[in-house]
Amino acid sequence: MSTETTSLLSSSAATNSATSSSPPKHPSLDTFEVASLDSPSSYAAPPVLESLPRHLTLFDLVAIGVGGTVGSGIFVLCGLIAHDYAGPSTFLSWAIAGLAACLSGFCCAELAGKIPEAGSAYSYASVTLGEYPAFLAACCLTLNYVGSASAVARSWGDKVSVWSEAELGSEHWFSRLCDPWPGSTWNPMAFLVAMGSVTLLLKGVEESKWATNVFTYLKVGLVTFMVVLGAYLGYPDFKANMSPLVPPEFGINGIFRGATSCFFGYIGFDEACCLGGEALDPQRTLPRAVIWTISIVTLLYMAAAVVLTGMQPYVDISGESGFPDAFRAHGVGWAAQISAAGEIITLPIVVLISILAQPRLQWAVARDGLIPQVFAEVDERGNLWKGTLYSGSLMIAVATFVPFGYLDDTISIGILLAFCITNWSVISLRYQTAEDGKHSVRLDWLLLAFNILSMISGLLSRHAGAGELGRMTFRATSAILAIVAGLILGLPQSTGKDIDVEDYYHAPLVPFLPMLGIYVNWYLIAQLEITGILILLAYLLVATLFYFVYGLKHSRGKRKRRGWKAYQEARGGAKA
Repeated sequence: MSTETTSLLSSSAATNSATSSSPPKHPSLDTFEVASLDSPSSYAAPPVLESLPRHLTLFDLVAIGVGGTVGSGIFVLCGLIAHDYAGPSTFLSWAIAGLAACLSGFCCAELAGKIPEAGSAYSYASVTLGEYPAFLAACCLTLNYVGSASAVARSWGDKVSVWSEAELGSEHWFSRLCDPWPGSTWNPMAFLVAMGSVTLLLKGVEESKWATNVFTYLKVGLVTFMVVLGAYLGYPDFKANMSPLVPPEFGINGIFRGATSCFFGYIGFDEACCLGGEALDPQRTLPRAVIWTISIVTLLYMAAAVVLTGMQPYVDISGESGFPDAFRAHGVGWAAQISAAGEIITLPIVVLISILAQPRLQWAVARDGLIPQVFAEVDERGNLWKGTLYSGSLMIAVATFVPFGYLDDTISIGILLAFCITNWSVISLRYQTAEDGKHSVRLDWLLLAFNILSMISGLLSRHAGAGELGRMTFRATSAILAIVAGLILGLPQSTGKDIDVEDYYHAPLVPFLPMLGIYVNWYLIAQLEITGILILLAYLLVATLFYFVYGLKHSRGKRKRRGWKAYQEARGGAKA
């Protein structure tokens, strides 16, 4: 590790330690360092925030996690997946996605406690895997954060338009305002909610945190109302509507295809991790926030899916307005109005939370020199104002002009790939030796091979067909995958006290659990169409070119893996 990097991390740790006990509302400019790598000394660069003030409690983190997921999952995806992919078995799609989220969530919980830095998977990979994998993780998270905010904003605009036509009529002036040019991709209401969310974030996280907590209460209350009333209304026809459980036109593949889209609804716990640099007592609060968030949202999702598909035949479920239309079908117009209005009122907080994490991610990457330093600059109040403005502007443009159907799978594939890197990171951390904080290159190559073989195995099972050649290729790939897994299991794990500290949360069954998580994530990615996978590969290729053209030249780490021991030494051995 370079002297400059060590000094940087040490100063960050000192500031974090001070702010943990008495976090200031707005940090003084005395805590900022000018970090302009290539500028002449006479140039007065804008202040760059080297450490974020810690002010988020466990309740705040759970509210961010639940608030950022529940709306997008139930209000946006439940009806879509039931109608297009899984029918009555939609709850199984949510269960499979929840299992994948748990496998990665345990790993995120361990890493969030041991490496409580802003940036989530980027920060974890930069310590355990190195700079280039970390940069790819950051690019995948950007797909997640910007894409999810754009998708939910777009969905909100569509819901406002549907509600206006149902309640006011298509000729009403407000309905025409919502859809001024029928047939075009322009969505004024999506622009409005996206712009409002960015404007609120530009005022600072303290104000945003208050809004998040309030709207999370409202959303959980609304979902409870919809589930309880829907269960009562759907009880007489429940058995008929739930048969067949797996519609023949969808089959088992439809359940897994739905699970891939469902993963969009589990991004909230990762956003809580991305705010780890602002969490109080992060070693304890972050793991608990992750586990609480996944548990709460999985139960809500499965309950909502069972109730919605039990209320109506799946062919009649609306992909845009599931619960409101189901209530109308049962003649309960007042409930339809409450649920539709509730969705419209509470869904914007998902946009706010989704884009909240992106400036923190940009800050972490810019701090390491991999993107321009402007993304780490702060205003006089200590806010990441420019980073919020730039990422927010991109989100506004995408939400305004790109339909929801083009965004859902992009978000899911980005977060699934980021979680593969997170699972890889926790294995890497556990296998580092206590003596030098490093591990053999052999582990890196074995884990790379395991990821590639998992991807190939998933693609073959989904796209190779039922032919003999496809089955033989799948079996051969699975056999090689099992051999690689056995070689990884045969490597000695660390027993050093610098890693296995009792105060830290430890994911269970390592490396079995993260390896299973990697395989499940790649299997879900393989459920997408080949076109979507090729688009992801093209995106990662562009990101790779940017890294080698710009990031490598300006990097502070110069491709070196920090390592757990070096990371702890840089932080003075203290837990932030």
